[in-house]
Amino acid sequence: MSAPDFLVHAATDTVGVVVVETVRPGQTLTGWVMDTDRTLAVAALDAVPLGHKLALADIAEGDTVIKYGDDIGRAVAPVRRGGHVHVHNLKTKRW
Repeated sequence: MSAPDFLVHAATDTVGVVVVETVRPGQTLTGWVMDTDRTLAVAALDAVPLGHKLALADIAEGDTVIKYGDDIGRAVAPVRRGGHVHVHNLKTKRW
């Protein structure tokens, strides 16, 4: 496998973390699921900056978002598979 474009820590994660500088809409990205040592492909719908999250499946408004096997918040807007997940559509459940 060549170097992945995004990392997924747990098979239960709903987002992956982009580990390359430039992700463009329409680009097919390869991800590595670390706990199962498998790869997956996702077509990016948006430009996604390095370190930001990519939706691995459709996420509905109100859904819990899972990263590193942990609940990191809830979607405040729907996100389609391959969409950019960040503060514009994800909020903590703390407040």
